[in-house]
Amino acid sequence: MNFSNTYINLPEIFYQKILPTPVKAPKLLLWNSDLAEQLMIPPELCNDPESLAHIFVGNRILPGSEPLAAAYAGHQFGHFVPQLGDGRAHLLGEVVDHGGHRSDIQLKGSGRTSFSRGGDGRCAIGPALREFIMSEAMYALRVPTTRCLAVVATGEKVFRDTPLPGAVVTRIAASHLRVGTFEYFAARGNFHAVQQLCDYAIDRHYPQLKQQGAVAYVEFIDHVIARQIELVVEWMRVGFIHGVMNTDNTSIAGETIDYGPCAMMGIYDLNTVYSSIDRMGRYAFGQQSNIIQWNMSRLVECLLPLIDDDYDKAVAQVEPLIAEMAQRFEKHYMAMMAKKLGLLRYQHEDNALIGELLQRLNDKQLDYTVTFHLLTNSVLNVSDAAQMKQKLGAIFDRWQTRLKQQGGDLLEVQELMRRHNPVVIPRNHHVERVIQDCQQNGTTTAAENFLQVVRSPYVELKETGVFQDPPRDGDRGYHTFCGT
Repeated sequence: MNFSNTYINLPEIFYQKILPTPVKAPKLLLWNSDLAEQLMIPPELCNDPESLAHIFVGNRILPGSEPLAAAYAGHQFGHFVPQLGDGRAHLLGEVVDHGGHRSDIQLKGSGRTSFSRGGDGRCAIGPALREFIMSEAMYALRVPTTRCLAVVATGEKVFRDTPLPGAVVTRIAASHLRVGTFEYFAARGNFHAVQQLCDYAIDRHYPQLKQQGAVAYVEFIDHVIARQIELVVEWMRVGFIHGVMNTDNTSIAGETIDYGPCAMMGIYDLNTVYSSIDRMGRYAFGQQSNIIQWNMSRLVECLLPLIDDDYDKAVAQVEPLIAEMAQRFEKHYMAMMAKKLGLLRYQHEDNALIGELLQRLNDKQLDYTVTFHLLTNSVLNVSDAAQMKQKLGAIFDRWQTRLKQQGGDLLEVQELMRRHNPVVIPRNHHVERVIQDCQQNGTTTAAENFLQVVRSPYVELKETGVFQDPPRDGDRGYHTFCGT
């Protein structure tokens, strides 16, 4: 593997150089061969599961790899924690793929660091499998996301409520720069470090902004905001609930990162919360756009001294970016919903139809994914059209009228809807069953079968029906938990 590291060239206040903690009996459980090919991992290594296990558990450090644990802070459920950092993760380094894209390779669950805060630095097999499954499903759903390269069993126990088999998951990310990374240095008044970090982020993610002086920092904020809006709109398109949208889980690259208490919404309800630690609904499905605006405000606060020495002048330049976020989000969200409804040319007047349809889903407690899948089929299928007419009533007729008004080929309409309405999602009850099966049987057969389906979410495979059904209880009482 050809490591080409840049983050380690920053001053050592940005990280701790530290090796992963070796384990006794590593065993490769899951391997992402398509991603490995993209990252140009040599075929001879990919065909050697024993070597892969030792490398991606942290026992063997490859030449060119320079392991480190990154420093960052974060607002967790609105409360600032000045030091978090990689307490159970090691960034092995960076690789550049066929397309010239730079990616971090990080081990998660690979041992203690100076940021562990009393934790054991380890990960149980359940959360490792969840991150692999969910990130691959999100990638296939075309949602910006980190991905997983491998899950390796450690052969050791970790202790949570009960002893559990341990594992290390390898995460691939455009970078691990977070809002919380900026907060770490801003909270210490080290704005030289904030500037170094911002210049690094611009060079890595927004190189077109280089050589623009202080204006670049305003443009940087605008570009980061644009990516966050795109990300959350895509979450809303497929019914994804992150569950823990803390600033340390908000990637500057605009990727979904950290699949701890995440879940998928079944019955449409903006107030849906599954995370056991989100008792006040701060990160509910319908709150995600508000929270990303709040998180971007925290980023702006960190960068104000870079924009202008005069606080008021700095605020004047960036305040409109935050103030306009809700409007920008609404515009992108409605355009996305219009595509889910097959509207070839979105008009502002369509907002009323979209709002009424979603309200009907809420009132009738209809499943979000199933409803839009059947709507997609109903464009050309008389039986599905009759079923949707019964469920949606007059709103279905208004939608049909709108489709006729826009003209165009119904095949084109249906194709647009098929690209935006998945047939299958990683439903919570299936994710839990698959993880439990893997834990109990000591094999990953159930996970591999599930992955085959969720990696093709817009087509109906022979096996799709096995994982397509909503839960019988509507996910009532379902809770997700943080893996630490």
